[in-house]
Formats: sequence, C-alpha cells, structure tokens
Amino acid sequence: MILLPVTLGTAGAAALINFWLSIRIGRMRVAEKISVGDGGNPKMIARMRAQLNFAEYVPLILILFGLVELALGSSTWLGAVAAVFILGRICHPFGMDGWMPGRLIGVATSMLTMIGLGGLALWFGLCALAG
Repeated sequence: MILLPVTLGTAGAAALINFWLSIRIGRMRVAEKISVGDGGNPKMIARMRAQLNFAEYVPLILILFGLVELALGSSTWLGAVAAVFILGRICHPFGMDGWMPGRLIGVATSMLTMIGLGGLALWFGLCALAG
C-alpha cells in the first residue's frame, strides 16, 4: 500500500518540472554565453525568477498536500486540486517568457491552492485541539 499517493504523485511531477526549469536556464546560458548569474539579460532574469518562484512556493504547498492527505485520507478532490496546481506551475514559466495568461494561471493556482490547503490545515488543527 502506498501512503500519500496524491502527495507522492504531486512531488514527482514537481521534481520533473523543476528539472525542466533547470534545463531551460541551462540552454539559455549556452545560447547567450552567460556562465554565472543573469548577465543583465532580461530573458535570463525572467527564467531564473520562474525557477526561484517555483522553489519558493512548491515546498510549502507540498507539505500542505501531505498534511491534509494525512488528516483526511486520499481523495479524488485532493488529486484534482493537485493536478490543477501542477498545470498552473507548468503555465507559469511560459508566462514569465511573455505569455501573460500563463503567469496569471500559475500565480492564481498557486495562491488558491496555498490558501485552500492552508485554511484546511488550520481548521483541522484547531478542531483537533478543541477535542
């Protein structure tokens, strides 16, 4: 039996996205001959920010997925939330490259997922304390 299948799948997808974000930066480094830093290149800055944004938000949201899944058990709705979150995280870097709907989708799905799961975690924690 696999524990936390939604969180496990989401973490796996997130790892692959992070790898893809790294590859995008590496390819640009080679193409633009930028070995360290951003070289003052706006496109490089945007790609680096896309990956850093990913690194800033995804770990906390993965922890929230895991804790909510532990509290409630695995469910279809949690899996659907995870899928939407991952799709948003795929759209975000395209938005940072100039496709503005992608950035909006990425930000909205991340924020809504964090607020929703954070609210659930807070509620369940308070309910457990209240007895």
